[in-house]
Amino acid sequence: MLRALFKAMRPKQWAKNVFVFAGIFFDGRIFELERLLRSLAAFALFCLLSSAVYLINDLLDIEKDRLHPTKRNRPLASGALSPSIAIATAGFLLILGIPASFALAPEFGWVALGYTAMMVLYSFLLKKIVIIDVMTVAAGFVLRVLGGTVVVQVTRFSPWLYVCTTNLALFIAISKRRHEILLLAQEANNHRASLQEYTLDFLDDMTSVATATALVAYSFYTFSAPNLPQNHSMMLTIPFVLYGIFRYLYLVHTKKLGGAPEDVVLGDKPLLITILLWALVAGLVIYLPST
Repeated sequence: MLRALFKAMRPKQWAKNVFVFAGIFFDGRIFELERLLRSLAAFALFCLLSSAVYLINDLLDIEKDRLHPTKRNRPLASGALSPSIAIATAGFLLILGIPASFALAPEFGWVALGYTAMMVLYSFLLKKIVIIDVMTVAAGFVLRVLGGTVVVQVTRFSPWLYVCTTNLALFIAISKRRHEILLLAQEANNHRASLQEYTLDFLDDMTSVATATALVAYSFYTFSAPNLPQNHSMMLTIPFVLYGIFRYLYLVHTKKLGGAPEDVVLGDKPLLITILLWALVAGLVIYLPST
């Protein structure tokens, strides 16, 4: 039962909460111990709250998940986890996570509460509304970034990074919808109401807009952020971002992946190496003294 419960909390998807560290990383303060500990606490709290949301979502989707070729193996859908245990755990995580978020920092508490409320509303309603569903998922990533910025009180965080995060998250969410349509085929409408409103061509057009906007926003960041070197050396990271997006598109369109973004990123070595190299080069630019 404990193993099934832990699996239902989706620990793999905790990787999405690394966006919390964007604030301290891009503000150039990752080596300040107090702020780093606060970011780690914020990350842990987002993991608790997101797991509560996942449990609520799976409770609402038990019957639909049983019709899905892969989601039918989830603990609740397969019967490995009792709904009563899932309800009790979700309530416990919310009762623990929300007050702890306010204790960490009042501003962070409001962000965490807003994230939780929005994602619960998504589970009940918003995921059924075309376009709003993917925009809500993107907003969840932006709130993660916002939570990370307020918890360490950043002073040099470029607003272009919020734009970039929004469009990168849209790109990932749209790719997931595309994968679902291809995987479920004629059964897509029975699994998620909004899927009947999407077509592959429409999703591909949305992907083009999101990726182009993300690249432009990130490019503006590399030469406009106040804490970056005046020689614009941050622009050296643009090729990594470009390749990463192209690689993800390749995996979605050629390898027919994209259903679980965390599996795509962690399971593809070229993409993972690209992300690590981007982080290394960006870190060197931000934290090494410029000449």
